[in-house]
Amino acid sequence: MTLLAAEALQIGYNGRAALPPIDFRVEAGQMWALIGRNGSGKTTLLRTLLGLLPRVGGRLDRGGTRIGYVPQRLEMDLSVPMRSIDLVRGGQDTGYDFLNPLAPFRARAALQRALEDTGAAAFAGRQFATLSEGQKQRVLLARAISMDPALLVLDEPTSAMDAAAEATAFELISTLMTRRNLGVIVVAHHLAVLARRATHLVYLDADCKLVLSGPSEIVAHDPTFVAHYGDLFHGMAIA
Repeated sequence: MTLLAAEALQIGYNGRAALPPIDFRVEAGQMWALIGRNGSGKTTLLRTLLGLLPRVGGRLDRGGTRIGYVPQRLEMDLSVPMRSIDLVRGGQDTGYDFLNPLAPFRARAALQRALEDTGAAAFAGRQFATLSEGQKQRVLLARAISMDPALLVLDEPTSAMDAAAEATAFELISTLMTRRNLGVIVVAHHLAVLARRATHLVYLDADCKLVLSGPSEIVAHDPTFVAHYGDLFHGMAIA
């Protein structure tokens, strides 16, 4: 099942394309990593995929796919007391469905399942600001999946973590993808852990005006990609 499709998609600002046309199609059960050095166009592409920036050209079809989003930085004042469970609950629709009296019960069940699937149930009652970076990420993942999305989009989800916590986080993301049959898009800079998790890659290079997209094994063996990142599949990747 196709969750998101980009066909000859052109991204940029003020009507000017920053990169060549981009083609890729995200299916359920796939993890796509958007990779490239700083300034390569990753953020511009992500914002375009989420509908926060207009596309310059081409076609982008989200087909009504429900998207769960985990931002790189949470826009909230951590000095304001908030329990983790309240933050997760905020990711659900707040409207009342008068035609479906079971909706509140289903929402509570979905919230509980999200907490359990992410391993966040154990500290759901704690203040979010007091959690470790790994625990915070679990809460944000629970928030993103609390409305049962088909596509999960994560912006640098492990940027504040050490290597061990990063490995654990990507293990959890992979588990969620399999358990819930999600499509996943991850924006990443450090590839050492992600390389063997992602099924597909979109490599962006604004300086060289280059876009590579497709299965990880194909993109990762392109000569231009290898020149920048080494051989990802033989432990030679560099940040």
